[in-house]
Amino acid sequence: MVFTASLDAAPRQVDLILTGGTVITMDGAHRVLRPGAIAVDGSAILAVDTPEAVAAQFTAPDTIDTTGKIVLPGLINTHGHAPMVLYRGLADDLALMDWLTRYIFPAEAKTVSAEMVAAGTRLAALEMIQSGTTTFTDMYYFEEEIAKAAKAAGLRGVLGETIIKFPAPDAKTPADGLARAESFIKTFVGDPLITPAVAPHSAYTLDSSVLLACRDLALKYKVPLITHLAETQDEVRIIREQSGLTPTAYLESIGFWAPRTVAAHGVWVTDEDVAILVKRGVGVAHNPESNMKLASGTAPVPKYLAAKVALGLGTDGAASNNDLDMFEAMRQAAFLHKLESHDPRMVPAPVALEMATMGGARVLGLEREIGSLETGKRADLIVVGVNRARQTPLYDPISHLVYASRGDDVETTVVNGQVLMRDRKVMTLDEASVLAEANRLAVLISQAVETKAAR
Repeated sequence: MVFTASLDAAPRQVDLILTGGTVITMDGAHRVLRPGAIAVDGSAILAVDTPEAVAAQFTAPDTIDTTGKIVLPGLINTHGHAPMVLYRGLADDLALMDWLTRYIFPAEAKTVSAEMVAAGTRLAALEMIQSGTTTFTDMYYFEEEIAKAAKAAGLRGVLGETIIKFPAPDAKTPADGLARAESFIKTFVGDPLITPAVAPHSAYTLDSSVLLACRDLALKYKVPLITHLAETQDEVRIIREQSGLTPTAYLESIGFWAPRTVAAHGVWVTDEDVAILVKRGVGVAHNPESNMKLASGTAPVPKYLAAKVALGLGTDGAASNNDLDMFEAMRQAAFLHKLESHDPRMVPAPVALEMATMGGARVLGLEREIGSLETGKRADLIVVGVNRARQTPLYDPISHLVYASRGDDVETTVVNGQVLMRDRKVMTLDEASVLAEANRLAVLISQAVETKAAR
């Protein structure tokens, strides 16, 4: 839908116009406008059209010239643990269970606090704004601190209070975690930027009664349900020993799935498991970098695509990645599945970009609001520079975004109509203060936790 105006009508004033660049809409028709323009008023996109058509209909006190650049929907990170940026590099080159039990869980027990979570989220928000992520999904502790920091930075988030069976930094028991989750939901339900969620850690760290209580809470408030699923062979073994079923089949057997469930990883699944995920409308967050780095395995993305599973991309936490750059996630997803399938046609650049935009929106149940540049949707968009040596020459803008561009090529980031970064200058965070705060806490973390270089 595009606004039209009579020849005699005066142009309507809006808040922001971006004009002159290549606009990749990611809409149903996969329109690419070369050149294109976007009119934004308040938090909404009013028009996506040619520069001439937009200029004829709208004026704005703020215009961003995007000539020679690419404009696209903001990237959507469907799985992560934002405050864990403060554990970046704390322990590397380890299998997941070893990494968790020997390093991460002990580090969290000693160092996670409301202050640490807020500072870590500010650092993560800075990194995400600078690298073009406009919506992120999170499951961690003190989730209210994550929500407050994300809102202050201007980011959109689908955020869930983590519930786990052993004493957590903010909840001694699963019942305490559930109470915190409900309080968190009540605080942020209806927020324009924050979508509260319930985040049971996994089937192997919770019993069935708590898993179902999490489901019931999600149903009660009609919010997303976020969990880890079938990430490692160890997880599959544990669940099979307990139930005789795969993790997916076990959760199906107890009636766990809610209408808006996000399953992170989904690596070790059978054909029957995939059918369950399709039947229940479960969205899968694919985390190629974390899965490779932890040697957890390769998710069956070709099967997911063929079955039309809602499929998005995630970075996971920066402690196991070690960054939050969704451009890297796109590139690695494309490369990994070409290699794994021995088919260079697998996960081509347009599919990888779809997973990072509209695919992620579908996973989160937000496809009517974000994921593409269309009239009426939220104004979440980024501007990417493409004038560097490694981006020259430019034949196909989508190929360049997936195979040649990086997060630091993002020049401007807009969320809900607010410019968060312009010409690489972040407007909503004091970069020097965020970095200084993170470095101060890193000293305390290193003093509290004995780190060993894995060899």
